[in-house]
Amino acid sequence: MPGIDESRTFQPLRIAVLTVSDTRDRSNDSSGDLLVERLTAAGHKLADRAIVKDDASLIASRFAAWIADQGVDVVISTGGTGVTGRDVTPEALEQVAEKMIPGFGEMFRLVSFQKIGTSALQSRATAAVAGGTYLFALPGSTGACRDGWDEILHTQLDSRHRPCNFAELIPRLQEHHGG
Repeated sequence: MPGIDESRTFQPLRIAVLTVSDTRDRSNDSSGDLLVERLTAAGHKLADRAIVKDDASLIASRFAAWIADQGVDVVISTGGTGVTGRDVTPEALEQVAEKMIPGFGEMFRLVSFQKIGTSALQSRATAAVAGGTYLFALPGSTGACRDGWDEILHTQLDSRHRPCNFAELIPRLQEHHGG
């Protein structure tokens, strides 16, 4: 049965949070706040936090900076995953990705479908790996961030989760680079 193996030691990850929005700032970034609260409550470390406009080059640059930063294991972004003209987070993520993780988006939409029905189709939540760093792109609503963290990321970023998890693979993510 899948779950947390309490006999194993928890390994905190260094997680950066990126909010993608033309309208939010630190005073009203409820989705970013929720992710920070959730990840720190789980025992992880907030490595950094930023807000950027819905601009693919700005988003890709922020992803690239954190990929290059040895102090960041995981990036979780919120916002810009819809289908409107300004929603460009998936495209920015693809610019820096080495390997896509299609199951993340599929699972996120399954979780969303159980809560919001067919409206889940409008989400382009996605994930990838680049430079030994996980990149997860969630929608901008606090409900979507709550679902993404509580239903998927909370366990997959916990090194104690069995039968397997993303956290335990971090040392192996750059094997093709010899590192």
